Amino acid sequence: MEGRFDAIVLGVGAMGSAACYHLARRGLKVLGIEQFEIGHDRGSSHGRSRVIRKAYFEDPRYVPLLHSAYRMWQELSEQQGGGLIHLTGCLNLGPADHVCVAGARRSATEHELPFEALDCAEVKRRWPALSPDADDVGIFETDAGFLRPEACIAAHVEAATRRGCRFETSCRVVAWKAGGSAVLVETERGRFECGRLVITAGPWLPQIVSVLGAPLRIERQVQAWFRPTAPGLVERGRLPVFIHFIGDRAFYCIPSFDESGLKAARHHGGAITTPEEVDRTIHPGDEAEVRAYLANHLPSANGPMIGAEVCLYTNTPDEHFIIDWHPEHRGVLLAGGFSGHGFKFSPVVGQALSELAVDGRTPQPIEFLSLRRFTA
Repeated sequence: MEGRFDAIVLGVGAMGSAACYHLARRGLKVLGIEQFEIGHDRGSSHGRSRVIRKAYFEDPRYVPLLHSAYRMWQELSEQQGGGLIHLTGCLNLGPADHVCVAGARRSATEHELPFEALDCAEVKRRWPALSPDADDVGIFETDAGFLRPEACIAAHVEAATRRGCRFETSCRVVAWKAGGSAVLVETERGRFECGRLVITAGPWLPQIVSVLGAPLRIERQVQAWFRPTAPGLVERGRLPVFIHFIGDRAFYCIPSFDESGLKAARHHGGAITTPEEVDRTIHPGDEAEVRAYLANHLPSANGPMIGAEVCLYTNTPDEHFIIDWHPEHRGVLLAGGFSGHGFKFSPVVGQALSELAVDGRTPQPIEFLSLRRFTA
């Protein structure tokens, strides 16, 4: 036996790094196991920036979790000397009756979030770089912006390490088995035992856990960066983060803030794949769809593509998260299905997982994320 721990976390990405931190903060002896290096680009927790917002078109039930996540991000950023979270505002753009635009307004209204409802003319006046469609309106919230994902994960790992958490990287899990009061985890590097196992394996979750009650779907997504033709119009401070809903498609952009350029991508709609079979090559068609969007709606950013990366969205059938105990093993916690909109929640998810592991319950409002919704 290579070691006995109070808790082991499988997968040290966004959620796993936060879970390690909060478990170690509770005084537990914790081991985090990652099959690659921490901060790798094989899953969905990379790409220099991730949107953070509260006017949540997906579901108003996420907003209380976001209040907690914002507070934790600010605290972690202050501990690290700043730089993890940047508030630029977020514009939800599209027809007033679009389900996502209406959803953003609903969340903001229901939770009394400060926001502005803007017509097309006002959107163009405030942000001259944008060319919305004639029937577009905007729901703009100032308390929104972007996170630096690689730096956020590194900050959680560093804070966890300071509290005694041990990390094993480039370490592949071969098998795990729960029985009695202990869980055994077998890796290529040896066997470990723990009282609680927390699985936050992203697109590898379906391979590790055979009984979920809901199939997870993995999408290939491409995020790209462009050198603006008019940088002054699309840099941080002049352009907010925005999400543009056009029919059944959505595109998002994050303004320029460093030499990597403006980030632009389509949200969802990628090919269904697996972590082993995903095509990580960037093809002309990957660029073409996003470039066509920029040409029509953000021409000031439609310069050379200076970078692109593939990431993996891991989604549940209803596109809500899973945070729950394994249905067959009470000592095993599952957290998955976060891709597309989950990164911003990682500190509050990490805290909820630590509370479940230590106390058996959490005050966080996560009942709607239970596996029971798929089997009821």
